[in-house]
Amino acid sequence: MDALIRPHTYIALRLPSDTIKLVQAVPNTTISIGKYGSFQTNHILGRPFHLTFEILDKAEQDNQSLLRVVSTVESYAHIKDDTSTVSEQGDQGNAENGGDGVEYEVVNSEGKVLMRTNREIIDDSGSQKLTMAEIEALKREETGSGKDVIAKILESHSALDQKTSFGLEKYTLRKAKKYLRRFTVLPVDVPLLLEWILNEKEPSKVMEIREEILALIGSWSNVHYNGYQEADPSVDNLPGTHGGRWLVVDETGGLLVAAMAERMGILSPPQEDQTHTDQARTTDEPNDIDKESLVNTANAVPKSVETQITAMSADINTITLIHANTQPNLALLTYFDFDPTSPNLSHPLHAHLRSLSWLQLLSPTEDSSYAEPAIVPDEIIQTMKGGKKGNYYRKRRRWEKVKAVVDQTRAGGFDGLVVASVMDPTAILHHTIPLLRGAAQVVVYSPNIEPLAELADYYSTARRTAFQMDPPSSNDFPNEDFPLNPTLLLNAAIYTARCRNWQVLPGRTHPLMTGRGGADGYVFTATRVLPAEGKVEARGSYKRRKLVDISSSSPASQTLYEHAKYEEDSVATPL
Repeated sequence: MDALIRPHTYIALRLPSDTIKLVQAVPNTTISIGKYGSFQTNHILGRPFHLTFEILDKAEQDNQSLLRVVSTVESYAHIKDDTSTVSEQGDQGNAENGGDGVEYEVVNSEGKVLMRTNREIIDDSGSQKLTMAEIEALKREETGSGKDVIAKILESHSALDQKTSFGLEKYTLRKAKKYLRRFTVLPVDVPLLLEWILNEKEPSKVMEIREEILALIGSWSNVHYNGYQEADPSVDNLPGTHGGRWLVVDETGGLLVAAMAERMGILSPPQEDQTHTDQARTTDEPNDIDKESLVNTANAVPKSVETQITAMSADINTITLIHANTQPNLALLTYFDFDPTSPNLSHPLHAHLRSLSWLQLLSPTEDSSYAEPAIVPDEIIQTMKGGKKGNYYRKRRRWEKVKAVVDQTRAGGFDGLVVASVMDPTAILHHTIPLLRGAAQVVVYSPNIEPLAELADYYSTARRTAFQMDPPSSNDFPNEDFPLNPTLLLNAAIYTARCRNWQVLPGRTHPLMTGRGGADGYVFTATRVLPAEGKVEARGSYKRRKLVDISSSSPASQTLYEHAKYEEDSVATPL
């Protein structure tokens, strides 16, 4: 991930109200953030992330709002001011916190109030002398960044002196979130994108998956960069059947794929290639002279594009996505500079992300794209026109790509399976478990626990024992008693996690009551095993040792004798 704001990349703006706004940094355009104002995109291009900007007045000469970088000292100045105010009040006897910041209402033996609270204060609308019309007029006439409006609102509050230091801080912070014209630029990553979807968009589109559940999925599936693993001898030696390969069923719009790609190091293009390849995006000169070179970098073609990279051509460190439609739904990958409909050739996902439909996986001969186009002799190809010849080679390349992905997927040998789908997990695992290698991890996410509890029962110890004692015939499997083969997975379990935000203050520590509801989310985990074929027994000959009297031997000799006797009596038991 780049440390600077580049043209045509998506960025996140955190507003004073703690809301997030995702925008694309297109040069020579204006970004509007609602009631807080607007600014020119060129003013933030080339700046580092995590800076806080303040929107100033529009310049008279060009009618554009200017930006000012807010320093860290200025951002946290109110905390220092509040600390000094509390100390002064304690010295005057009005409020004393005892050194731990806790305020109580305490009366001494003489009847003097040592500490006070806001329990007796009734905060109504009559305490504020300014009306809404006057506040709106101040906003229109305001020449700063909202600080003057906040100062006048505080001056017009008649009961401000009755508030405690904590109450005054909350009141000031509430007004700052409403009137302060500031924003912080943040890079778009998977946790921030998920927070934006859950709070600002429709959580149902990502199956209400939360950040802690997404981390739990990545941990149990053991997703990591694995680009140097040797070939698995248990599968056919086909290209792309070894070296960090994960099978995914994602119906969250690409969020699960993005989280896995982030762990595998293929979510973002290299820093030297994080420039867009479209040469017709910036035609006008930027208004800010300092940003001219940065905007012009958007017109440069990366060096990696000069050598055309074939789609889905990587053999290691890959993600294979199974979808139910003609094209996979990966709309959320657009925020990471990867458009599946028009991919960036320098992006790692262009080569490391593979996709195929369920029809291609289960019955490839019924899919038209898997059928080989007619082979045209070279003599006829030479007589074709340029357009027709290009279409012929394009069809051949598309067929070769589809056939390679389908054949390598059906060959199996995957390192893990991750599922987040509204489909029946039993049907999904029935066709995907045989594609995994031994010791591969299986992770299935569901917003509700009922489908996963049923799945865990199919792989329970009791059902596995019954299957081994009386295995069904191939013609009678799967059936009602054994919809899945219980001997293929071990250590089936269901997990969940939920993190709650807490307010941690002296004497006022409690969980926040403004958390969102929705589904809790559960994760089913298991380990793929390879059942042993045939009978397992111990073989070999051994000679029974002669027993001796060790009653008169030393304690060390007795210990050695007992250890040898244990090894002699130990035998192998069938699995």
